[in-house]
Amino acid sequence: GRVQAGAADYKKVAIKRFPRLLQRTTAENRFWDSFQDPIIIKEFASVTSVVVNPVAPHEIAACSSTRVQIYDATTCNVKRTISRFKTTVHGCSFRNDGNLLLACDESGLIQIFEMTGRSILRDFKGHTRGVHVAKFLPETSTLFSGGDDALVRLWDIPTGQTIHTFQGHKDYVRAGVSCPSDSNLFLTGSFDHTVCMWDVRTRASGLEVDHGSPVESLLMFPSGTMFLSSGGNQIRLWDALTGRMLTAFSNHQKTVSSMCFDSTSRRLVSGGLDCQVKIYDIGTCQVVHSLKYPAPVLSVAVAPNDSQLIVGMATGLLSVKHRKIAADNTPAPRRPPRTGSYRYLVRGHDHKATPADVVIQYRKKDKLQPHDKLLKAFRYGEALDAVLDPNVMPVVTFSFLQELVVRSGLTIALRGRDDKGLKPLLTFLTKHIINPRYAPLLIDVLHEILTLYADALGQSRVIDDLFLLLSRKIAAELRFQRKLMEFSGAMDMVLAQTARR
Repeated sequence: GRVQAGAADYKKVAIKRFPRLLQRTTAENRFWDSFQDPIIIKEFASVTSVVVNPVAPHEIAACSSTRVQIYDATTCNVKRTISRFKTTVHGCSFRNDGNLLLACDESGLIQIFEMTGRSILRDFKGHTRGVHVAKFLPETSTLFSGGDDALVRLWDIPTGQTIHTFQGHKDYVRAGVSCPSDSNLFLTGSFDHTVCMWDVRTRASGLEVDHGSPVESLLMFPSGTMFLSSGGNQIRLWDALTGRMLTAFSNHQKTVSSMCFDSTSRRLVSGGLDCQVKIYDIGTCQVVHSLKYPAPVLSVAVAPNDSQLIVGMATGLLSVKHRKIAADNTPAPRRPPRTGSYRYLVRGHDHKATPADVVIQYRKKDKLQPHDKLLKAFRYGEALDAVLDPNVMPVVTFSFLQELVVRSGLTIALRGRDDKGLKPLLTFLTKHIINPRYAPLLIDVLHEILTLYADALGQSRVIDDLFLLLSRKIAAELRFQRKLMEFSGAMDMVLAQTARR
């Protein structure tokens, strides 16, 4: 006999997929948001400077009031307190090998401390007013300092004597940085708006640029060919060879007080008096992430391994955020399985197909949901009852109603219901009818219900209350839409007037 072709396989109700909102979370955001569990430490006064030891275990040094606190990078417990100062400590810095710490204060005194001992290794006296910046010159036995007496001094560490005094600034010298690629060069920035590059060999300034506002912080790239200056609410990028300004960007609302690089020098971190810490992509000079703090930020630092973000604030708060660094969990190579063992029998079960492999697709039989089984049997009313269960997601109910419309089965599913059958349907409509994604279809469903059951109104108190609640919700939504239209019209008029001007 002839074999007739069977009916096509039943297809499950296709769940409606709505356009997704713009993804705002980027890999950059996730990285900087991974600095969590901040440890907040309260100091006696403003935290004027924070630096991180470049050598493991990367201790944190924080200047506040008349002391420098050395914190453990992991636990943030105080490892050592340096309180050999009589006036406010303004700044500190580590030598590249991490063995020496340099600190300067309001009296003009500069001191060097050993990290392994408690004694003062050397002190330097020469500035007549406060010193805010003092840094080691890499790979040499010298350091430089800048003071409120507008002088920049070059010091010999073994003797503690001044090698040379640079005169060029006309106001407080508050920023400085050494050149990583050339130990004979360093930069200083002053409140007279200028940044000077000094050459130890010629004992003179080889470059001078005007930032346009009092200079608060300086950074030089590892290559030594470019540097950054901050002052006011602006950061400027300069060519260190020609003195030409490459770009300027202003994303803070108030003065940018401090800057630092991350471990790769591809991200710039800046802190400002607007209580914001901003992270920039150096390649584009665009902000990629922002962090809000409870007080004006005076100093920022990032650990060399990017495991800590340290922020010092004007209220004496020191914030240390930690980031978990994933350990290397690469498994050691395993010995080949022994012939006849279980590992030998199941070898290859986790093999990933290569482009050269022929892959045979294995299709699993779809498991039908209760409403799909009833819809397959054309029992529309029971299927609607199943999909109106509170545990079913609204988008599934919406997609099912769309399927009923396509099958011309909506009226069949709605007909012949009592108050118990209408209650879950009216509850769903009341909850979701003002959702812009569902509204067009649900309004049609509501019209169909009113057509079928208009004569039955007044016979059930429960159904009457649900219709009343639904009516009030729709009326409130209409009032809201009218107000939005009025506001939109008013804005159009304002924008039109602005455009004419």
